Amino acid sequence: MRVPFGEFALDRGARQLLRGGKELHLQPKAFELLDLLLQKRPEAVSKPEIRDRLWPETFVSESNLSGLVAQVREALGDDPRQPRYIRTVYGFGYAFAGANEEPSGAGGPARVAPRVIWEKRIIPLAPGENVLGRDEEAAVRIDSPGVSRRHARILVEKGRAVLEDLDSKNGTFLKEERLEGPGVLQDGDTFRLGRLLLVYRSGALQGSTKAEIGGA
Repeated sequence: MRVPFGEFALDRGARQLLRGGKELHLQPKAFELLDLLLQKRPEAVSKPEIRDRLWPETFVSESNLSGLVAQVREALGDDPRQPRYIRTVYGFGYAFAGANEEPSGAGGPARVAPRVIWEKRIIPLAPGENVLGRDEEAAVRIDSPGVSRRHARILVEKGRAVLEDLDSKNGTFLKEERLEGPGVLQDGDTFRLGRLLLVYRSGALQGSTKAEIGGA
């Protein structure tokens, strides 16, 4: 079974990580780590659970796990400061941050995680609270002038996404109206953190960032 994500695919039967049909080298434990995070997505996986799955009944140091994470990130070309795929959950563990692509069957569109688009980045949203801002631990980290450390949040639950300002200095705007309370996001809605424009998408992937934004 192949699990596609972005330009990659994880072939569980052949135990291969592929990019454009070409195999990328991963050590066996690094492959198992990526597979575990994909299985659990979008949930975060604790370090103890990862160690129990990868090294059952064996003591290993923290460096063993961090080394595997670094190897997976290198294979995926992932930047830990602005992750596309492997997100560090500080004080807890790791999570797969890529869009969750699952076939809907009968040739229908893929079901994917809701996401925020900023410039050329597509940032998946996890169930629950997703803080947007410059904070190192923000789920949607946006290091840009005019954006507060904890600027806003998007709460994803029960099939809805709700945008709220977090007392930011420059305000949060949904469809050019400043938020004074929660605002429900719909697929394709634009919103701003201060002057910074973002797009919310919840529909099927369109194949490119430009198409995701709507051809803008």
